Amino acid sequence: MTEPFAVPVLEAPALVPPSFLARLWKLMSNFARRSPISAFWGVVASSILIMALAAPWIAPYEPLQANFRTMSDPPNAQNLFGTDQIGRDTLSRTIHGSRTSLVVAIAAVVLGTTFGSIWGLASGFLGGRFDIISQRIIEFLQAFPDLILAMAIAMALGSGTTTVIIAIAVTRIPFGGRVIRSVVLSLKEMAFVEAARSLGASNLRIMAQHILPQCIAPYLILATTHLGVAIIIEASLGFLGVGIPPPTPTWGNMLSDALNAGLVPPWWLVLFPGMAITITVLAFNLFGDGIRDALDPRLRGSF
Repeated sequence: MTEPFAVPVLEAPALVPPSFLARLWKLMSNFARRSPISAFWGVVASSILIMALAAPWIAPYEPLQANFRTMSDPPNAQNLFGTDQIGRDTLSRTIHGSRTSLVVAIAAVVLGTTFGSIWGLASGFLGGRFDIISQRIIEFLQAFPDLILAMAIAMALGSGTTTVIIAIAVTRIPFGGRVIRSVVLSLKEMAFVEAARSLGASNLRIMAQHILPQCIAPYLILATTHLGVAIIIEASLGFLGVGIPPPTPTWGNMLSDALNAGLVPPWWLVLFPGMAITITVLAFNLFGDGIRDALDPRLRGSF
């Protein structure tokens, strides 16, 4: 008798999950395809961040190096953005100013939005008297214009980088608190929260493991859209003389120094720092709008 013919069994190849870089590239490609304008401004914002990080290597001169032979020179081959009233290179100061302004703005937004979001999470979930008192405090903070409130805090605490960060961060707290609280109020009545509560989960566990992950998307939207506002506030504080003290170069300090050059300051001392502020704020605002549209499920179908 002949043995039965054995049919070889082919094993299916194991599925290898895509790497983090591959998933990131796919996510970026989809974002660029759906919102090309926001993707373009995201590239601009990323370029500004890279310029700020690489400022010591990109800047052609030291930002504090004075040259009294080239005082108030207009743009030329040696100084592409001209020089200020004591001969410092405006291009180098603009590049280094991006580093200071962005560090202050990012730190302030992260600090203020994070604190406000945690406050809003606790306020919306716990409710009761804590929620009532929290909302009255937030309304009190929102009653002041952002610049006035930041200027008052900076003047009370004194000049310095840490002071400016705290002053701007306080102005961001109400927005994070209000937005995250509204998200939590709608989430805490969902079925998965009731299921976790019926299984004996504590309030802290429910907030940390079930509600907090759902607040990441609005938190990212708040952080990106408020970066532009924080940059404007930092520049305004520097222009008014209550921000980071000279000679540290910031865009606001550069505009303030331009006023010391005379009643009609040289145009290059105003144009280039002003353009830096405008392009940076526009880039982060439009990039933040694109992130909001991508993360908001109600707007995904409009791409």
